[in-house]
Amino acid sequence: MVVEQRGLDPAPALEGPHRRRRLWLAGLLVLLAAASVLSLVVGARSLTPAEVWQGLFGDPAGDQRLTDITLIVQTLRVPRTVLAVVAGIGLGVAGALIQGHTRNPIADTGLLGVNSGASFAVVLAVSLFGLQSPLQYMWFAFLGAAAAGVVVFGLSSLGRGAGNPLTLALAGQGVTLFLAAMTTAVALGSTQALDVLRFWNAGSVQGVGFDVIWVAAVFVGVGLVLALLNLPVINLLNLGDDVARGLGVNIAAGRTIGVVAVTLLAGAATAACGPIAFLGLMVAHIARWFTGPDYRWLVPYAGLLGAIVLLLGDIAGRLVARPAELQAGIVIALIGAPFFAVLVWLGKFRQA
Repeated sequence: MVVEQRGLDPAPALEGPHRRRRLWLAGLLVLLAAASVLSLVVGARSLTPAEVWQGLFGDPAGDQRLTDITLIVQTLRVPRTVLAVVAGIGLGVAGALIQGHTRNPIADTGLLGVNSGASFAVVLAVSLFGLQSPLQYMWFAFLGAAAAGVVVFGLSSLGRGAGNPLTLALAGQGVTLFLAAMTTAVALGSTQALDVLRFWNAGSVQGVGFDVIWVAAVFVGVGLVLALLNLPVINLLNLGDDVARGLGVNIAAGRTIGVVAVTLLAGAATAACGPIAFLGLMVAHIARWFTGPDYRWLVPYAGLLGAIVLLLGDIAGRLVARPAELQAGIVIALIGAPFFAVLVWLGKFRQA
């Protein structure tokens, strides 16, 4: 005999939060589209939306004014807008993933040594081989980021604390400090490397062509696929390793996939535009305020927020020092550092 128990069905109670999350997600997509349009309009020379449309699809033949607009839109603003979206999504998702896997609410992509590995590889490429093109040293930056991630993950897998999130954080910090010291030593011995590193370390989406952007987009795309496959595992890992193991989760395989995803996402973004400090940390916390601890929602939110914040940071950099520009990485750092300090002061770190 089956007795109907009214009020015990969880579906109606869950539908409300899910509907709100879907609406907020749609709102973020609209905001991302608006920020992308604004990125095409704002600059040293302001353009109207109609002029942007002409620059994208108009025929500039015989019209010098339209030729200039086409050059500004297609050669300068479209690539930097696309790169900001690609890198922002990559860094936002990577920041959420690394916080989930380490169960550390102040973890950032730099925790795996990605930023320091990329920087060290760039100065080596410039000082040893004299490379100057972003497409050339981008490959070295990505390989350096990937190598640093592998070393950190390998060190954290050794000894009695193998697989422990704290061990991963300590290994990452050690490798980061070592690579930062080596980067400084190499850069100080090469004026050419120091000049490249000085600009690249600021973190900028300016002056990068589609030859670099497409390569970064491919790696970010692969990283996003791995991240999506990893989301159910992260939710279970955050219940504790013993609980996750009891539910049949292969912890080593889950963390390996997560680290590979973070390395691809953050490594590609860092290689393309340089290190962008605080972005992954900041947007992961903002996303958590909207979604709670469910990584099936938190990760997409963090990706979209990463793209929006990086776009708005780049736009702000064009305005504050006009007609000169301030690199997006500097603007994000100026926002992220006080954000981080306020979180500490208010004690608002919520468990990742």
